[in-house]
Amino acid sequence: MHPTRKVAVTAVTFLVAVTTTVTGCESGSTDSASTSTDASLTGSSKPGCPDVLSKARRVVQKAEDVNAPWAGPTTGPEAVADKTIVYVAQSMTNPGVAGVAMGVQEAAEVMGWHVRALNGHGTPDGIREAFDKALALKPAGIVIGGFDPASTPEQVERADAAGIPLIGWHAVTAPGPSTEPELFTNITTKVEDVAKVSADWIIARSNGRAGVVLFTDTSIPFAKRKSELIKQELATCSDVDLLSYENIPIAQANSRTIEKVSSLLTRFGDRWTHSAAINDLYFGHAAPALRADGGQGAGAPYNIGAGDGDPSAFRRINAKEFQAATVPEPLSEQGWQIIDEFNRAFAGKPATRYVAPVHITTATNSAGAQFWDSEGYRDAYRKIWGK
Repeated sequence: MHPTRKVAVTAVTFLVAVTTTVTGCESGSTDSASTSTDASLTGSSKPGCPDVLSKARRVVQKAEDVNAPWAGPTTGPEAVADKTIVYVAQSMTNPGVAGVAMGVQEAAEVMGWHVRALNGHGTPDGIREAFDKALALKPAGIVIGGFDPASTPEQVERADAAGIPLIGWHAVTAPGPSTEPELFTNITTKVEDVAKVSADWIIARSNGRAGVVLFTDTSIPFAKRKSELIKQELATCSDVDLLSYENIPIAQANSRTIEKVSSLLTRFGDRWTHSAAINDLYFGHAAPALRADGGQGAGAPYNIGAGDGDPSAFRRINAKEFQAATVPEPLSEQGWQIIDEFNRAFAGKPATRYVAPVHITTATNSAGAQFWDSEGYRDAYRKIWGK
């Protein structure tokens, strides 16, 4: 991983433009010290569920390895000229959705393509309205950015009838092409791997003894499945107690999380030692309540985000401010993959089916970075495209 990583200025400019021009108002090498048991995290030196704990430690150690060379495609069609892509975003306040949008814009500029982003504002009506606007623009392709296409069946049918390929990001539960709904491909890490490694991190770092709160958004099938899988993996350790399973829609996280966290602190006190969330942003909103309760940023509850690894999550982790780890999606890299997949669709070639491997970022292995991606993906895609 690069010691320092910077988001391209063009991408930042794009994000600012998107969030200010859309219609409507916006709502709110592995270091062994990282994977070793730390009794200060658990309040107990006696390990729980020893067999599960041993396996969890091995999984976590592998995922924390920062040596992640590019393992994606190295061959494919050269760039097809002069295309327009519309990115329909579930909500641009979702850092993962916004981060992928920046990667799409950066890669499209390399291709000489045009990108338009439309914000669904995190509501069913807003998403349908944005999708309708996308179809009216008659683009070459449409990105389904972080929402369930089953919520927009009419729009998906119209796109298919018009011959407009759809590519999803976290749109359905599995990576790769989809027939129901019709997607050329869906870009995501494997939710099973993300969920397992997130739960295993809690098991490993708690020495097999933890009281856990899990935050999710059940309105998003991908997120709901991820949290259910986290629950399943946590349950493999009999000494880990799932204290509470909290459903807070991402679009409402800024208004509901502080009050909910305050309530949880009152209910569970010191029993609450660890948290997992389907998106890092919950911990940004939880921090004021934890701080008001006298919590220390580097103390319990020790929080891991099971996605998406946006820069604000990295800043919290590096500063040890109420987030200890994240399982980041390689957001910029996935934006570039979306453009490459569209180029394959336009050239009449199949999707790559490439899936990025899971990674865990902590203050120990981040080297001060603000995002994670594989080495060499930009050069690999440029070579494929002849750019």
